[in-house]
Amino acid sequence: MEALPLATAVIVGGPVLALGGVTLLFLKNYINDQKRRSTSLTLPPEVPGLPVIGNLLQLKEKKPHKTFAKWAETYGPVFSIRTGANTMVVLNSNDVAKEAMVTRYSSLSTRKLSNALKILTSDKSIVAMCDYNEYYKTIKRHILTSTLGSNAQKRHHVHRDIMINNITQQFHTLVELHPSEAVNFRNVFQSELFGLSLKQAIGKDVESIYVEELGAVLSRKEIFEILVIDPMEGAIEVDWRDFFPYLKWIPNKGFEKRIQQMYSHREAVMKALIKEHMKRIASGEEINCYLDYLVSEKNTLSEQQILMLLWEAIIESSDTTAVVTEWAMYELSRNPEKQNRLYQDIQNICGYDKITEEKLCHLPYLSAVFHETLRRHSPVPIVPLRYAHEDAQLGGYHIPAGSEIAINIYGCNMDKKIWDSPEEWNPERFLDGKGDLMELHKTMAFGGGKRVCAGALQAMLISCVTIARLVQDFKWRLKDGEEENVDTLGLTNTKLNPLLAMMEPRN
Repeated sequence: MEALPLATAVIVGGPVLALGGVTLLFLKNYINDQKRRSTSLTLPPEVPGLPVIGNLLQLKEKKPHKTFAKWAETYGPVFSIRTGANTMVVLNSNDVAKEAMVTRYSSLSTRKLSNALKILTSDKSIVAMCDYNEYYKTIKRHILTSTLGSNAQKRHHVHRDIMINNITQQFHTLVELHPSEAVNFRNVFQSELFGLSLKQAIGKDVESIYVEELGAVLSRKEIFEILVIDPMEGAIEVDWRDFFPYLKWIPNKGFEKRIQQMYSHREAVMKALIKEHMKRIASGEEINCYLDYLVSEKNTLSEQQILMLLWEAIIESSDTTAVVTEWAMYELSRNPEKQNRLYQDIQNICGYDKITEEKLCHLPYLSAVFHETLRRHSPVPIVPLRYAHEDAQLGGYHIPAGSEIAINIYGCNMDKKIWDSPEEWNPERFLDGKGDLMELHKTMAFGGGKRVCAGALQAMLISCVTIARLVQDFKWRLKDGEEENVDTLGLTNTKLNPLLAMMEPRN
């Protein structure tokens, strides 16, 4: 091989290595088959696919949660697929999903990240994507103590009140100036939510910032795109080498360039934000925020870890809460009778007073609206992948070590055996008198077990108060033609097109 010209070596060596990879794949399958024979349990049903590539072509639309739910109707709630060289076990049942997240957690606690996510998360440096270990326990404790836990949420109460008042005031202004025009819900809500995330993370909303590495002053909108929009889009970028790890030596320059640019731009903006924060501290300004807390822990965290954890607090506060709130307002706008019921409930409890967080526990229908939206429009349709680092059992099946585990939250919440008419948005299904109406995990939208979402409480507070205030202040209806506008995009279940609604101020 060394005597051949480089081009010839690549032409000859590529197929040779690929053949070697396929041989290893068959060897791996043989070993797994021998392990399975040693147990009385069977493997999950397998969805038929093609040689080598498996089921990849059947997943090309980038909405695997819907495809998985359809397959569950044929193959049952637990089945396996092939994604190139990988075996993925898909769970579409509440019971089996809870078994994976709680009972069998010790065997299934390791994250399996795509190449895009490995880069964007600095190889599992953030709470949501790292493995369950001492580092995870430490950084989750940090964000709960300083930002997202119940005591921290009480400290940030004032920021949320200001945000809600700003949102309602902007909508009142838009309706007053343009009473016959539809209002873009996302433009107002997402911007204010981003401002809240910045206040909690760095102690201050930011209108613009000079970024030295980029040689430019970036507007608030540009900061939002770099810190939130671009990484969310990058997270679903497909690198074909994810499916054929034995060919990872082959460059994928287009993919690498796109993801690396997202990474470097985000790094540059985050460093600029941290630098400005340090200048304010040096000038004697007192700021109580997540960055202050992280800096106080610098003996146990590297600069890169501090940067990543700070970024995580910004992006996670800015995205999933916006997704569920927008879908709730869409559903209320297209269901006037349910909107009226919610309004009457709020009036009965609050009268002419504005809704506050303290009143949430007295509004069961509001809680039902929130939970039903999480069920029907789960912000994260599939839990970030895990893999079995040892042989395990799930749903009565044998799960070989090395199998990827996909928990399809969408499929669980569309299960006709659990939910009547699951395609319908019906808050009344959560008013059956069973359980605590403010319980956060009925639909598994926030995960469960040891990896339950740290931001669950904040998401509920922000979303529920926003929904209630907007229904208190306005009658909502969809702009003509909006009712069927339900396509989604992205890693989260974001509405493809922003909600456009007609709003009428209430007396």
